[in-house]
Amino acid sequence: MCDSQIDIPTSFMALFVRPGQTKPSASHQEVAQRYEICEDMANLLTEHAQSVQFSQGLETHEVLARCHQALLADVSAVSAPEAEWVIRRLAELLNWDTHAPS
Repeated sequence: MCDSQIDIPTSFMALFVRPGQTKPSASHQEVAQRYEICEDMANLLTEHAQSVQFSQGLETHEVLARCHQALLADVSAVSAPEAEWVIRRLAELLNWDTHAPS
């Protein structure tokens, strides 16, 4: 029985499914824990991203790229695929273009 009541989006669950597989490579509990961290990170970045955009007059894609680079710089926080998901989620929360960072 699973203790987690978290509804994990398919887009996040896909980060844990290896090519050619149908099941995640991690337990539901582990995926739920990583999802909570990434969702929290995206929510925490919303105010920062808006502030950077306003104060520095940057385009939204530039703000997202900077946030993405910052996530990648701290390898202990999130994996590269998780960082990309966080940026897509951040863009979604801000109603910005949801293109993946380059």
